[in-house]
Amino acid sequence: MATASSFARRLGAAVREVSLKKGAGGWYGPHMAAAERAVLERIPLVDLVVEVRDARIPFTSAFESLRQRVCSHKHMILLNKVDLANRSLTEKWMKHFENQNRLCYGVNAHNKDNIKELLSIVRAKIKELKVGESTYTATVMLAGIPNVGKSAITNSMHQIGRISAAEKGKLKHAVVSPQPGETKDISSYKIASHPNIYILDTPGVLSPKIADDDSASKLALTGTVKDSLVEECKLARYFLAVLNSSEEYKHWENLKDAVDDTLSLNSREKLMAGCHTDQKRRRQYSSDHTQDFIVKDVRVTLFKTISSFSDYLEKENEMERLIESQFMALQEAFRVSLESREDRYKAIAAKLLNLYRTGRLGRYTLDLVPSNMQEFI
Repeated sequence: MATASSFARRLGAAVREVSLKKGAGGWYGPHMAAAERAVLERIPLVDLVVEVRDARIPFTSAFESLRQRVCSHKHMILLNKVDLANRSLTEKWMKHFENQNRLCYGVNAHNKDNIKELLSIVRAKIKELKVGESTYTATVMLAGIPNVGKSAITNSMHQIGRISAAEKGKLKHAVVSPQPGETKDISSYKIASHPNIYILDTPGVLSPKIADDDSASKLALTGTVKDSLVEECKLARYFLAVLNSSEEYKHWENLKDAVDDTLSLNSREKLMAGCHTDQKRRRQYSSDHTQDFIVKDVRVTLFKTISSFSDYLEKENEMERLIESQFMALQEAFRVSLESREDRYKAIAAKLLNLYRTGRLGRYTLDLVPSNMQEFI
């Protein structure tokens, strides 16, 4: 929808302005430049490069520096966070990459079955690359932009790979954080034995030269750039524009009349006991926005505000009015009671972004699959 695009352009312009700043005001400082050089220098030395991308933005999250540095036969595209993306569009994106002769697989870094299958795919690819060699040690490098989940994948592959090999010894752990830029150095982890396969976890690298405002806004919304560099309220407004322009909110229609799943309706006694327990839980966790009852209230609030808004959302000023009404309504849903409007909105934005980024408010793919773009990989 055009109105969502206008929010994207405004947010994207702010992000690209930040990208031009030097030092602490931007993100591409000397440390990231050194990390990029270190990653690119290792490409000729490893057997397989696994480029991790965000399944919500399969094109926008590409690590552009790899494009001319790695041969297609030793390059694998791994779409992480498939649990946060639209299933149908993820399948179409994977088909698109396969049509470009790129090995591609979708994964949720925290799903053991996904990781086991990924390990099998990696071992098979290494065996193919090492054809004719009876004994060998191989190295796989994970590379990508910040916050696509490289360290989470590393930890899962290391843990499951070591257990599958029945190896003893203390497991290493890569630092995992929802904030971009936590991985500072390149570290090696063993993920398979007989043959031995090691994986390199690398720092995320994001070039300051972002192609356009649309790409910049998507990168910011999915957490590639630190929220503090852009402002949470701008990000939350863009997300609400995306939500209001989608069909996702319609899945919550039945919630407004639904009874909490934790209650039993078999008898009056059970109902009363369930209500008492629920009320106690609500008092105890009244400020924890991740609690199911608060998430439910947020969904109901969003559904009601969108469905009751009779004006045309194709107009930018009407979308602005809806989003403003949503911020006001979400104040109650999130139990925010701060005095100043600025503090209230900032708290609401932070909670809203957290629920979006953890999949509690639906599954969104922001990049549409191209119909005919041969170079679009």
